Amino acid sequence: MSTRYLPEGRLLHATDNRAALASLPALARAMDQETVLEGRATLCTPDHDLTVTLGPFTGVIPREEAALGIREGTAREIAILSRVGKPVAFTVTGLDDSGATLLLSRRRAQELALEALLDTPAGTVLPATVTHLEPFGAFVDVGCGVVSLIGIENISVSRISHPSCRFRVDQEIYAVLTGSDRAQGRVFLSHKELLGTWRENAAAFAPGMTVPGYVRSIQPYGAFIELAPNFAGLADRTEGLAVGDRVSVFLKSIQPDKMKVKLTVIGKLEEEPPREPLPYFITGGRLKRWDYSPPECLGRDMTRVFD
Repeated sequence: MSTRYLPEGRLLHATDNRAALASLPALARAMDQETVLEGRATLCTPDHDLTVTLGPFTGVIPREEAALGIREGTAREIAILSRVGKPVAFTVTGLDDSGATLLLSRRRAQELALEALLDTPAGTVLPATVTHLEPFGAFVDVGCGVVSLIGIENISVSRISHPSCRFRVDQEIYAVLTGSDRAQGRVFLSHKELLGTWRENAAAFAPGMTVPGYVRSIQPYGAFIELAPNFAGLADRTEGLAVGDRVSVFLKSIQPDKMKVKLTVIGKLEEEPPREPLPYFITGGRLKRWDYSPPECLGRDMTRVFD
């Protein structure tokens, strides 16, 4: 995946982008080379054309060029309205009839980004930006405003009740490409593979430690406590706990051969700390295979092979 097609907002302050917006000759070169640039959308007209600030210049993205699917009627107008005040990717397509305003196409930038994504092999790690959250998953920009879904089951190994437990809108994250459908123009993503294997996560803990965690599930036989996004343990049933509670737990044992962590709940933690950055173990390159389970753990094989 070329770094020419980053999630919107990543190019806005880049040196090359600023240089391309600094003069008409530079913008003309960008038009000839179909270079993707970024500016900030400052308003949307009643006709749903976007006005974009380009350094000392002004550009217009006509409605039908504002997003993939607008022309065909498969995208909603919110795809345009929601860009006001935010960075937008585009290619320069020309000058308007008066010669005073640059004509731009966000749609063309997205076509180029999507074509590159469809040619990208499965297992490639991509930069992404969270655009919105739904109970079933997180939608993320993987290039020039091209959006794909990370299903909630693929966000982390530790089960969560809602993607907001892990992400926030506009958060910069990484995702791994699991496949694509050229006929539908879609790419498929996962995230949990980048947060480490069971053994990699277990290396940060040792029996006898007391650490904070989150209650993710309560069963008749105990409560599953998340210690890290890809690492959880089981505590004996404790009265008064609810899913989502933050608690302190004592680590009684860590058993790689059974992939089990036994915990004792010490107590609830009422104060919610600032959310820390996600603990990525992988932020680039290409995965061929991911084995979450330790090799000595038999019967619980959690593997993904990237074709």
